[in-house]
Amino acid sequence: MRLIVALLAAAAAPLAAQSTSPQAIPAPEASAQGDVAVTIYNNDLALVQDRRELSLPAGRSRQEFPDVSARIRAETVTLAGSNIGIIEQNFDYDLLSPAALMQKAVGETITLVRVNPATGAETRERARVLAANGGVVLQIGDRIEVLRDDGLPVRVIFDKVPEGLRPRPTLSVTMNAPKGGRQPVTLTYLTPGLAWDADYVALFDEAAGRMDVQGWITLNNQSGTAYRNADVVLVAGAVGTGAGQGTPDRYFGAPQPPSPPPMRGAGTETAGRERVGDFYLYPLPQRTTIAQAQQKQVSFLDVSGTPASRAYEYRNSWLGTATQPVSANSVLRFSTGRTQGLGDALPAGTVRVYQRDTRGTPQFVGESRIGHTPMGSDLGLTTGQAFDIKVQPVVEQRTRLSSDASRWRTQMRYRLTNASPRAVTVVLFQDGLWGDTRITAESQKSERNSADAAIWRVQVPANGEASVTATFDSRF
Repeated sequence: MRLIVALLAAAAAPLAAQSTSPQAIPAPEASAQGDVAVTIYNNDLALVQDRRELSLPAGRSRQEFPDVSARIRAETVTLAGSNIGIIEQNFDYDLLSPAALMQKAVGETITLVRVNPATGAETRERARVLAANGGVVLQIGDRIEVLRDDGLPVRVIFDKVPEGLRPRPTLSVTMNAPKGGRQPVTLTYLTPGLAWDADYVALFDEAAGRMDVQGWITLNNQSGTAYRNADVVLVAGAVGTGAGQGTPDRYFGAPQPPSPPPMRGAGTETAGRERVGDFYLYPLPQRTTIAQAQQKQVSFLDVSGTPASRAYEYRNSWLGTATQPVSANSVLRFSTGRTQGLGDALPAGTVRVYQRDTRGTPQFVGESRIGHTPMGSDLGLTTGQAFDIKVQPVVEQRTRLSSDASRWRTQMRYRLTNASPRAVTVVLFQDGLWGDTRITAESQKSERNSADAAIWRVQVPANGEASVTATFDSRF
């Protein structure tokens, strides 16, 4: 599995930024957070629980909680403590920035510092800010001037940080305590901007019929705040948010020809993981810091030698002719079962597949997205289209049945070609057999796993071709 880890060595790296702040503003590395626990859901939602120690005076007081999420859902905030009453809470999201400084300075006086590019000499002028609407309008003495971004060296000095601007997202709570003293309180809230997804790397050995799989949890923080030394739990499942029935499972197959969902059969085995309600929990093994604008990856699955096989599939959506041969889908088949599979429930994510070439070097051969997958499921991932395996469906004849003017008889021929040096089996699907469509003749016996599709498993010799013919009686 070291090879798979190496394939992802550069997959994600933290993004960090350093800034210099005025002396009165706390250093960016300092955090007012306490003991933080973060539960992250798949659908861009997280539950933050922040336990802090406060020194409270007796009676009414206003307490500030810096370093909450910049995207906090203020209506979800709760504050739990011993014998305290909450009177009012406010979220101050007007953050300190150059634009905010200028907006707050309207009507105030600032200092402009200009530098002569030729001599390097500085000149200073006091200016009154008249407006900052898409540009800054200044009054300097008796003249009105627009502060232009023309590349000339100029900077602005503010006398002070205006009231109401904060260097960090801050929640303020007015509370009442019957007696003073130091006590713990727990701040709890929901926030968007924290999300996670699963990424899988599969190294497929087609000759051995086996593959190695490494599963990664990919965290992404766009909430505007870092969470330091946090106890992190991930929840796999579609949690309802009031805007609908949660986030549905999604899959992305090849656009041509159409491909089915990866889950070919839902499993019935219970994974050995902690659950809450209808969801599986994936706690990180140790505390971690989730920096703002950071993508972080943590391994959660490492399986070697699970059975896997290559299959080829083609689906004809209706009784129609293709104007030219079309590549069959290349499909990777495997199970998530306990005995002959990965042995785990798989959170929704993307599976990227590699195979070794003749030099032993792993090469990327395709990817596919899976939804939340119970343990024991059978999966068929469409990873791409086969270069050498082609299928062309052709309508050879279509006639109206005289006994019933609304019924038609369609004679189909499916030509399959194989330019590869080995024989293959192509699973040929004829979809769209809805209503009372019947197969009245066929050159090879079909299977039916649903009312609207016929399936043929066609053996195509190496460097050869095969064909299937079938006659369909249908309405319209």
